[in-house]
Formats: sequence, structure tokens, C-alpha cells
Amino acid sequence: MEKHKDGVDLDSILAELGQFGRYQMLTYCFIIFPILFSAVYNGQYIFAAADLNYRCKVPQCESSPPEFETGGWGVWAFPESGGRCEKLRPIDHTCTADAFHVNETLRCTSWIYERNHTIVYEFDLACEDWKRTMVGTVHSVGLFAALPLTSFVSDTFGRRTAFILTAVSGGVMGLIRSFSPNYIMYLVFEFLDATLGSGVYSTGFILALEMVGLNRRVLGGNLISCTFAIGQVVLALVAWAIPDWRTLTRVLYAPSLLFVFYYFVIEESVRWLLSKNRKAEAARIIFKAADMNRKKLSPESVKQLTQEEEKAEEPNVEILPNTEEKKKPSLFLTVIKSKILMSRLCICSFWWITVTFIYYGLSINSVALAGNSYVNYILTSLVEIPGYFISVITLDRFGRKRSIMTAFIICGLALISLPFIPTGLQWLLTSLTMLGKLCISMAFSSIYIYTSELFPTTARHRMLGVCSMFGRIGSIAAPQTPLLMAYMASLPYLVFGAMAGCAGALMLLTPETLHMRLPDTVEQAEKIVAMSRNKHPSDIE
Repeated sequence: MEKHKDGVDLDSILAELGQFGRYQMLTYCFIIFPILFSAVYNGQYIFAAADLNYRCKVPQCESSPPEFETGGWGVWAFPESGGRCEKLRPIDHTCTADAFHVNETLRCTSWIYERNHTIVYEFDLACEDWKRTMVGTVHSVGLFAALPLTSFVSDTFGRRTAFILTAVSGGVMGLIRSFSPNYIMYLVFEFLDATLGSGVYSTGFILALEMVGLNRRVLGGNLISCTFAIGQVVLALVAWAIPDWRTLTRVLYAPSLLFVFYYFVIEESVRWLLSKNRKAEAARIIFKAADMNRKKLSPESVKQLTQEEEKAEEPNVEILPNTEEKKKPSLFLTVIKSKILMSRLCICSFWWITVTFIYYGLSINSVALAGNSYVNYILTSLVEIPGYFISVITLDRFGRKRSIMTAFIICGLALISLPFIPTGLQWLLTSLTMLGKLCISMAFSSIYIYTSELFPTTARHRMLGVCSMFGRIGSIAAPQTPLLMAYMASLPYLVFGAMAGCAGALMLLTPETLHMRLPDTVEQAEKIVAMSRNKHPSDIE
């Protein structure tokens, strides 16, 4: 174990505290609630901007008040397309079978809606599906913008500060959005909601795991992932009970204002405090955790936490003006010059685009499946949980490549087969969709680990960040996939399946990293493919 620059061996101290004691459990109990709400806010637009049944308004035929059902006159007033966006041109102002041209149509300018609970009715978005799907795209763009903003606040002002700010800010933006008088204001605050509030997941994840022992990080990570899945279930249940988008938004977002009180109950990350040379605060939290966990720290650990670091007096050394320092090549140039690392970066980026595109695409399109849209969304959310646990089991038993490749291939086959299933077999259609979501959830949780193992320590964080940023392309494009149904009902699933198959095939071009230590240098990362399973990279010459 390496000691921190303050002389504190935090990993050893955490082992003495207990891998997952009472203090960690209490911390998790507080953290999982904002993360649950982050899942709710991440998917609320799927129901708030859901499509509605509507038809063209035909003034001379409408009852008072107008009703969605035509009562039979729609047969001669609407074309064969059904009268959703076009109607037959009237000859006169009567409503009879011979009062409309048979072959001439008009573009509708007003509509009658079957229901009035989404923004499609509120802002009159009939026959403008791109405006409806744009809500999801704007939300995903906000997620992209949140990456640098949240990381800056977290690294500069602390994990706890970033966690509380993002948890509360999202609630404020959502409540303001619920009073939107027009479509533009709705989009603006949808973007601000995602930009200011979506970072609660990443900061909560870091805050939770930085206080958990090494042997419980996988468990801790899966608990948070499962909480996110449960949050999606909560969203569907509440939306089912409260369909009106304004009321739904207020009910979902109002509780977030209470997270401001977390300032008094959540402690800062000890690792962050030590990185900022705030050793006394870190020691106070560690002693508090030891007391709650009923653990006694060793004298050596207590000494590390309480003793001031001795600063050796450095001798004065005259620096010669002609002394030349060896300049290290920039990380960017090093990666660019390495064909192997550039190839991996491109492949990993495609994986990240694929998993985000399919993951969010299946969630969004689940409400368009036959049957109850709320039940479909609940099923696609719950099926993620076994996917997360399967990834934990298979990654260490069968290896990274085989596990992730199998997940991609099964996902692709399940989704590509959907167009060939008879419409009468609804249970089979739903089952294949659930299988696809399970496999892509498994791949999503696994690809994060595998990507980290393919790059050297000197470039790992940045390369992972690049892949994550490319992954946002998939989440930005996913809300637009329902538009493909206008050409073919199963076209989104064919695209999902094809991308999953390609991602699985690309696994053949990367090395296995099971039981291998993380490479520290570019040279070691390039030689991963030549290493034996249990040797350290430095052993390979």
C-alpha cells in the first residue's frame, strides 16, 4: 500500500475500520436517495413528452364540446392515412359523405387530442414529432455539459458540496420547468435540469466508494447501480398514478429541496480532504467512523492521523543556468503515435456510443411497445438488476472479453429478431426486448472496468473520459430513434441490434485483461496482448 503525501496509508486504515461497517452503511442510506431521484429525473421526460393519440379538427363535423371519437363521419372526412395530420378538402360547410373531395387533402392546422396529460397537448405539438423527441436530445446535451461542470465543482470545492448542489439544483430547475408557459422555456429548463442536476449520480458514486474498503467496492458499486434501476421503477409508478405532466413534475421534484439539509448529515470524502492537505478534518471523520463501527485503530494509524508531517530542511542547491531538463513528451502525442492505443481508443469509443445508444434507446422505446407503457418501462428497468449481478459473476470467472462479447451478441440477436416475430406473440416480443435490455445493462457495467484496464496509468483517466464523452453521442441520438418508427415499426431495434453485433465483433481486436495488473506505462499497455495471465507488465521485456 502506498501512503498519501500526508503520510497516511488510507487503504490500510479503511481495512481497520471495516470494509462496510455501520458508518459506511449509514452513508449509503443517505446517498442512495438522491441517486434514486437522479434516476427519476433522468427519465421523467419520457412520460412528460410522451406521444398522444390525436386527429385533425374538422369544424363542420365536430360536436360541442369536441370529442376524439368521430362517431362515423371520419370515414368520409379523413384520408386512408387516418386523419392524424391530413384531412380531405371540404367542398362546402356541411358534414356529409359527398361534402369532401375524395383525392384532395389539406394539412391540418388544429387537432383534437384523446388525452391532455403531456406537453404534446399543452404546447400543441401534434404532427411535430421532432419537437417532442428534441426534449430527450436536449436533456442528453445537458448531461454532456454536466461532465466538466460537476468535475470542476467536485475537485475544487469537495465531493459533498458537489453532491448537495447537484441534488438540490435539479429539483429547483424541475419545479421552475413545471410552470413553463411555452415550449421554448420548457426546453431551456430541461437543459438546465440535466446540466446542474445530473452530476448527483457521479458525485454520489465517488463519495460513497471513497469510504468503502477495497474488497467491498464492487458490492458498493452494484448497490448504487441497482438503486438507479429502482428509481426508474419509482418514476413509472408515480407517472402511472399522476399522468398530468405539470403535477407529476412538481411531485417528483419537490422532495429534492430537502437535500439541502444533507449539509448537516453527510461528511466530506476523506480522500479529497487529504488531497487538499486538510488532514485534521479527515482524521476527525475517520475517528468518527471508527467509533460508529466499534473498531479500534492501531497505534500506527492513530500516529499517522495525528502526527504532523516532519519537513526535512532542504539544502540550498544552486541551479546552474545552463542545466537542461528532459522534457517528457505530451500525453496527447504519445497516444497519437501509438497505433495500438489509438486503435483501442477508437474501439472503446464505439463501445461506449453503442451501450449508451441502446441502453437509453430501449428505455425510451419501451413506452411505444404494445401493452401498458408504464408496465413496459418498469420491466425494462427491473431487468437491469440481474444484468448488473451477472456482470460481477462472469467478469472474474470467464474473463472480460468473453463476458462482454457474449452480452453484445445476445443483445444484438434478440433485437434483430424482433421484426420476424408475429404481432400476436406479444409475450415473446416483450421477452426479447427485456433480454436485450438485460444484456446491454450487463455490457454497460462491464465496459467501464474493461476500458480502464486497457490503458496505462499515465493516460487511463483521460482516455476513460474521452470514451465517456463519445458515449454521450449515443445518449443524444437515442431520443430521436422513435422517429424511425414512421418508416418501419421495428427499425429502431434493427439499428440497435446491428450496432450491438458490431460492438461484439470488435471485442476480437482487443486483449484479455483478466487477472492482469494494470499497466503503468504506454509500453506495458501495448504489450498486454503478449503477457501471460498472471505476470506483471514489468515482467515482459
